[in-house]
Amino acid sequence: MSNQQTATAMETEADFLTEEVDAGPPKDDHPMALLLEEFDDSYVNQPQTGDIRHGVVVDKRAGELLIDIGYKSEGIVTGREVDRLEGDFKDMTVGDEVPVYVMREDRDGNLLLSISRARAESDWKRAEELLESQDMFTGSVSGFNRGGVIVKIGQVRGFVPASQLSSESQSQQLTEGEPDNRWMKLMDAELRMKVIDLDRRRNRLILSERVAIREWRREQKEKLLETLEENSVCEGVVSSLADFGAFVNLGGADGLIHLSELSWGRISHPKEVVSIGEKIKVMVLNVDRERKRIGLSLRRLLPEPWETVPDRYEVGQIVRGAVTKLVHFGAFARLEGDTIEGLIHISELTERRIAHPSEVVSEGQEIDLRIIRIDTDKRRMGLSLKQVAPEEESVEFDWEPVPLEENEAGTQNAAATDASSDASSDVAPELQAGVDVQPQAELDDEAASEQTEPSEEPEAERVIA
Repeated sequence: MSNQQTATAMETEADFLTEEVDAGPPKDDHPMALLLEEFDDSYVNQPQTGDIRHGVVVDKRAGELLIDIGYKSEGIVTGREVDRLEGDFKDMTVGDEVPVYVMREDRDGNLLLSISRARAESDWKRAEELLESQDMFTGSVSGFNRGGVIVKIGQVRGFVPASQLSSESQSQQLTEGEPDNRWMKLMDAELRMKVIDLDRRRNRLILSERVAIREWRREQKEKLLETLEENSVCEGVVSSLADFGAFVNLGGADGLIHLSELSWGRISHPKEVVSIGEKIKVMVLNVDRERKRIGLSLRRLLPEPWETVPDRYEVGQIVRGAVTKLVHFGAFARLEGDTIEGLIHISELTERRIAHPSEVVSEGQEIDLRIIRIDTDKRRMGLSLKQVAPEEESVEFDWEPVPLEENEAGTQNAAATDASSDASSDVAPELQAGVDVQPQAELDDEAASEQTEPSEEPEAERVIA
């Protein structure tokens, strides 16, 4: 055989051997390949500490759960982890799917799992999402201390400092007793909050009700301004009081009841009519969408007192009243149990001449008065103190309505007469005797006016029996 034939034969044998080596035994039947596949699968599926897996409860024993997480053996939830589940452990049954947190393997090779920590991890993730999105959420107060209240996001405890509570919640604090119990009234209360700070490493989660309420009210106010109509009636809660009026929360937005719209009577402060936290119905007076202001009224939903005055009062009636204000021409008095105020002209305070009503009455004083004039059209009532006769005196009066304008004119004439009398050096005998003298010119003018324009309401005459 030549050298060329020998080389060709050797190359053919080498190719055959190479094909045999490359082909080898069938891949599915090779034990090494199967071992490598099992190793790869077990390595990939092998749980690591800190993993959160979804498992299925395969067995429930006293104080222990066996959970299949797809590993070579079931994991165990036992001991303190079961205690942390509290009532949830009793409700769990075989076949339930639960999230678990991989802790470690014990000395016996058992994989220890925790359901509570898995839930906490999910809750921390939710808290992080809430911090990033700045979405509002609602939570229940589960605890408190002197510095604030505790609200949970699932299993994670969030803290709401006192400075981050809304004004409504702060008004609920107890001012008496132990400082640690100051927020007792907020226990189990539902609060609207936002996450404002989070630190997983320090287990720190800070919440704010004040920020959430501010944003929520802004959103609600926009909605209310679009839907509110003038003269409509709404229900709200008094949120705060000021010297000029009361603010009412209409469901996220505050409207103002001005002092003049709180009552038909005269009041000096809103606390005389309403109190913080009180639920009331109000009428919408105006809606300013540009300035985002809402004007409300309380008194317009109440009966107008003057409409029923003729049915409740009559001229000559004795009533009880409290002096509300003193002015130079008389005193105002509010009738007992009513918002109606009448004027006691200075000439109707006493028989003697006085310079100011304070010589006879004082603000806040309660006195008996007689009604001498009622004018429902002008919403005026004339009262008299001097015409309330003591019981021991047998005095009869012929009561007729007396216009307030005439009383005021009479007082001005009396004052002018006093001034002219003081200036004169010759004192008339009538003045020395205490008799009022009116200038002749004024008497002539009055006589002429009586002839041309007779008064519809003659002046009251007093007849002493």
